[in-house]
Amino acid sequence: MGKTMQSNSYFLAIDLGASSGRHILGHVENGIIKTEIIHSFDNYTIEKNSSICWDIDYLFSEIIAGLKKCAEIDIIPQSVAIDTWGVDFVLLDSNDKVLGDCIAYRDPRTKDMDEIAFKKISQDKLYRKTGIISNDFNTIYQLIALQSHNPELLKSAKTFLMLPEYLNFILTGVKMAEYTNATTTGLVDIDSKDCNWDIIEKLELPKDIFLSLSQPGTHVGEFSAEIQRVLGYSSKVTLCASHDTASAVAGTPFNDSGGMLFLSSGTWSLIGIESSIPNVSQRAMSLGFSNEGGVNDTFRFLKNIMGLWMLQSVKKELEADLNIGITYMELDKLAIEADISSIVNCNHARFFAPQSMIAEIQGFCKESGQQVPKTSGELAKVVYHSLATCYGKAIKELEELSGKRFRHIHIIGGGSQSKYLNRLTAHITGKKVLAGPIEATAIGNILVQMLEHGVFSSIQEARACVRKSFEITEY
Repeated sequence: MGKTMQSNSYFLAIDLGASSGRHILGHVENGIIKTEIIHSFDNYTIEKNSSICWDIDYLFSEIIAGLKKCAEIDIIPQSVAIDTWGVDFVLLDSNDKVLGDCIAYRDPRTKDMDEIAFKKISQDKLYRKTGIISNDFNTIYQLIALQSHNPELLKSAKTFLMLPEYLNFILTGVKMAEYTNATTTGLVDIDSKDCNWDIIEKLELPKDIFLSLSQPGTHVGEFSAEIQRVLGYSSKVTLCASHDTASAVAGTPFNDSGGMLFLSSGTWSLIGIESSIPNVSQRAMSLGFSNEGGVNDTFRFLKNIMGLWMLQSVKKELEADLNIGITYMELDKLAIEADISSIVNCNHARFFAPQSMIAEIQGFCKESGQQVPKTSGELAKVVYHSLATCYGKAIKELEELSGKRFRHIHIIGGGSQSKYLNRLTAHITGKKVLAGPIEATAIGNILVQMLEHGVFSSIQEARACVRKSFEITEY
């Protein structure tokens, strides 16, 4: 297709987060993994037809823009893979056109949908069969919301695709469903690692729209002829662990002697362990732990904590109120200087999608008889201390449920850059914090591609290379 320079040694991770996206090229040079961000962009929800939606046309336009950058720098990736956040999806009609809107997980349409589900199949049975804790935003409840409010869409649907697999489909014309992301739906059997058809039937969802699941590393296809014309070249598309946390954990440089305890810190904080066996005990369910699919026949036994979404929201409000830009580094400094010890329950529903995060934090503190934060530094300090306190509680629960003691906690993702939060976490948990790599999700995405193409022979070898290749800061 014209461009051929360095076509057999580079792999491209297209990493889409809930607030930003990146195209990151990776290759191995002298035994070291080298990465380079070649394209980045903001992501955001839009209001459409009175719902909170993702702009999937915009996202795809940015994917194409990043792929064009490869040609501009004369590097044609051998393989491309896409990861995104979990739970969100599209439905396709008989002509493979999207039905309705791509509604985002923060939309309130799922309120009380769990109660409808539990009348058809009990919460206990759902957990035992899928290993996934019941959260309002799970795909299962989004589908029941459609069933309740827009049944005509489900009736017209021919294919269900999670968001990264839909983007793969536009690139290749091939429909494929990936296992790790599918586990976030609450519809995947924990034993067979495929759709749980009994649950789908009991919930009266259309069975024929769901595809059988493929594992990370599966070859999807080549760019379609149309995409090749747009780009001027072709690459293979590979399934990575297309749920971003699954990719992040794949890219975590675990050292077995310190345990497999991780904290993926970004918009969400996901704290857990990598395990070869799931835990679907009543105690695990009562404490709010999920068993999400991982690479290499593993499970990510983890808990969702609200995460830096809280600080992102506070920052956005402060910038609007003060009419100035504020960096996270500045917020860190102001938090260190602030004199306040109030904490909030980060997982309280009031912080999920509030009109004003600041008002909700202040309201929680006032209602619980604590000092109410007023300044930028006080607000940031409350968020940081609350997050670190939540992490400490979750780690104690993980040690109880696993029967293991962990010496290290690997903090990965964008949140690993917060030195203040890292120090707080080390202090409150009593664990050595190993912070980095920052781009663990993209690295894990790339590792799965490299494993499929024979660059590494095992995930252990790949992770050992990550340890050598990226800066890890100890606290």
